[in-house]
Amino acid sequence: MGLVIEAGKSLAGGCHCGTVRFRLTVPENAVVRRCNCSICAMKGVVMLDVPMTSLDITQGEEALTLYTFGSGQAKHRFCSKCGIHTFHQLRSEPDHYGVNMACVDGISIYEIPEVPVFNGQRHPGDGNAYEYAGVLRFEPTDY
Repeated sequence: MGLVIEAGKSLAGGCHCGTVRFRLTVPENAVVRRCNCSICAMKGVVMLDVPMTSLDITQGEEALTLYTFGSGQAKHRFCSKCGIHTFHQLRSEPDHYGVNMACVDGISIYEIPEVPVFNGQRHPGDGNAYEYAGVLRFEPTDY
């Protein structure tokens, strides 16, 4: 069993406390991945890459806090009330957001058996090849 994300489908989501809400449209050939850069490794987020034009903040934009570091190109957005990372502007594709799939209504990241891991430690913006470092797997236990 795996998660199926249909291209063109409209999805809604938000932060833990409900202050921030958003809506997005799933793009063709949707990319689901994690990243091993310093912040993504700490956040542990499974992200869905969407064009920035495909995401609308429908509530609580004023509650979003911005965090950047290093090159300042990736712009990470967090709810200032509950601290949940909702999405960020990608450094590797500045016209895209990486949406935290755990924030999308009706989606469980535990329905994704394998998630590719982008090699953000050797980022293409630093002159390296665009590559993946590996795959994370989830195998549920039978209770």
